[in-house]
Amino acid sequence: MYAVIKTGGKQYRVMQGEVLRVELLDAEVDSTVRFDQVLLVGEGESIQVGAPLVAGAVVSAKVRAHGRADKVRIVKFRRRKHYRKQMGHRQHYTEVEITGISA
Repeated sequence: MYAVIKTGGKQYRVMQGEVLRVELLDAEVDSTVRFDQVLLVGEGESIQVGAPLVAGAVVSAKVRAHGRADKVRIVKFRRRKHYRKQMGHRQHYTEVEITGISA
């Protein structure tokens, strides 16, 4: 069984037992979170597509860790103008393990 969930402005296709990194969630490590914005649920040949959400579908997950992704370097440069600007960015994330999908 798989589902497509929406969290942090992004959509993820998830299956039970899968570990993924999502945008930072306000939850403690080893706690359980529920994703109730389920867009699609599929099992074999049968697929339930929501309009926009599947009614009553919930994906539960366990928070494994919080962290920060690798640094992304941003460089702005104008040749012959004596202009150069450098910045960096590290995005916060929450690592979750999918524990159950209920339609």
